[in-house]
Amino acid sequence: MPGTPPDKLAARLLDALPQTQCTRCGYPDCSGYAQAVASAAAKINQCPPGGAEGIARLAFLTGQSAVGLDPSFGTESPRSMAFIDENWCIGCTLCIKACPTDAIVGTHKRMHTVIEPYCTGCELCLPVCPVDCIYLEPVDRGLTGWAAWSSQAANTARARYAFASMRRKREEHESQLRLEEKALIKLSDLPAHSQHTDPAVLEKKRTVIEAALQRARARRHAPAKPSSDQGAA
Repeated sequence: MPGTPPDKLAARLLDALPQTQCTRCGYPDCSGYAQAVASAAAKINQCPPGGAEGIARLAFLTGQSAVGLDPSFGTESPRSMAFIDENWCIGCTLCIKACPTDAIVGTHKRMHTVIEPYCTGCELCLPVCPVDCIYLEPVDRGLTGWAAWSSQAANTARARYAFASMRRKREEHESQLRLEEKALIKLSDLPAHSQHTDPAVLEKKRTVIEAALQRARARRHAPAKPSSDQGAA
């Protein structure tokens, strides 16, 4: 609402969004869009999944007049559900990595499947599939926007997105630590871990590895950037 501090307004705007995390608004997630609207960096009519009702919600919170959905961001349409043709799935896991709510399960070189209650219809799995075995089906052709969604579904998607984001950050952190450990082991006895015997070459490799370790440590100990969500996205 007018006069509300940007951080509090962003939190209220986030609560009013459908939490599909589809990025169609031009931002990496619903929280990013909410923050952009709160700071007047984005307009209130950039969320196709929310549709006209979603715009009305944002208009009420910001004190702006409701306007039509900007077609450059998409159109209001029935909610869709992703399905995987398991006869063609090659188990590449790319769709699993792209799904913002961990709604796709499977393992490497094994067919994947979609957990329907967790799919937001974001479509982010479509462009990454190398064999085009993912397709969308409308849940109800007669319902669009918030009429095709629900607060419960939005809350579920928000919680799963928060958990998936946290898990991916943890896995990235653990991967970095493993790589650093390997680099340290190599440095401890560089001649034994190299095909080169020339001292000058070995020293150059040592310098390169030490510099890479220093950069990795600097990134790990750098101040954390503000989360793209106000607690959960």
